[in-house]
Amino acid sequence: MLSSRATSSCSAAASKRSAAQVVKAWNGLTQTTCASTFRPGLVYAQQSQWAPGRRDFSTSPQMRMKEFFPKPDAPNIFKTEAAWPHPIYSEEQMRNVTVAHREAKNFSDKVALFACRILRWGLDRVSGYKHADAVKLSKMDPELARKKYAMNEHKYLIRNIFLESVAGVPGMVAGMLRHLASMRRMKRDNGWIETLLEESYNERMHLLTFLKMAEPGWFMRLMVLGAQGVFFNAMFVSYLISPRTCHRFVGYIEEEAVITYSREIKDLEEGRLPMWENMQAPDIAINYWNMPEGHRTMRDLLYYIRADEAKHREVNHTLGNLDQKKDPNPYVSMYKDLSKPHPTKGIDHLKPTGWEREEVIGSPNK
Repeated sequence: MLSSRATSSCSAAASKRSAAQVVKAWNGLTQTTCASTFRPGLVYAQQSQWAPGRRDFSTSPQMRMKEFFPKPDAPNIFKTEAAWPHPIYSEEQMRNVTVAHREAKNFSDKVALFACRILRWGLDRVSGYKHADAVKLSKMDPELARKKYAMNEHKYLIRNIFLESVAGVPGMVAGMLRHLASMRRMKRDNGWIETLLEESYNERMHLLTFLKMAEPGWFMRLMVLGAQGVFFNAMFVSYLISPRTCHRFVGYIEEEAVITYSREIKDLEEGRLPMWENMQAPDIAINYWNMPEGHRTMRDLLYYIRADEAKHREVNHTLGNLDQKKDPNPYVSMYKDLSKPHPTKGIDHLKPTGWEREEVIGSPNK
């Protein structure tokens, strides 16, 4: 047991809510120890005391405090900038992001939508996310539905980390295959590679941000390893067969991501996620998204991430509308008529279901 003096010292040092404190609260700590101070990015990892039958999110040894991303041993390097600077989003633009769905118009679209639903079902099973069951039960017994299916900060973090650990796969696979094809065929790629790799990079930044809030244990790591291995190879073969179907599939996946983050924002704003209400975004997020002073909370972070997913939704639906071998990438192209809206890297002209080929190329594909 800690002495009263040690307990008092720890309480004073931890007066400001941080990601580390949230993790401690989730882990159900009954005894605490405290370093001299808590710094942003520190994750307190201890075997938790969950109810029987409930998988632990972290299997780290007891009483271990560590920096999850230790600084590299490079005395001469001050800072490593992001390879792709993130575009600036305004608060109004992020709030205007809406849930949307593109109807499947042909066989390729239907295959993509079916694959998306299969993946969504698997992710829901892994993360314990049963929104459809919750909605159904709430019509009959709202209180029971809340107790049985309510999501909390811990469950959302599990879902977000697992989701983002595989979300960066499609862009990397597509960019890699197009890169190799460009060299093999000795032809230009017309700007697709950069956008695809940038998307993958952005998804990885989402993952790194969430990892500042919780450290996955062996079970989660094993599941991510298996899911990434299967998903990478499936995307590799699928993209060789039909790039258009793969882009449509990713567009549908991003539709689901927008839905998930919209629900997280709603739960947070309605007071159902109290541990996140006053929590500050990690430094890695503040630097990457250039989050302004006064807009660096967990709620702001979720708005940024949701906006990113909405952009990926638009980009992939748009790429799925184009001629995969001939058309230039509209997101890095210069347009003749600047008076008309056109695709950009930002979300100033966001189109949830994607830009049609006629809108960006100018004539039907013949």
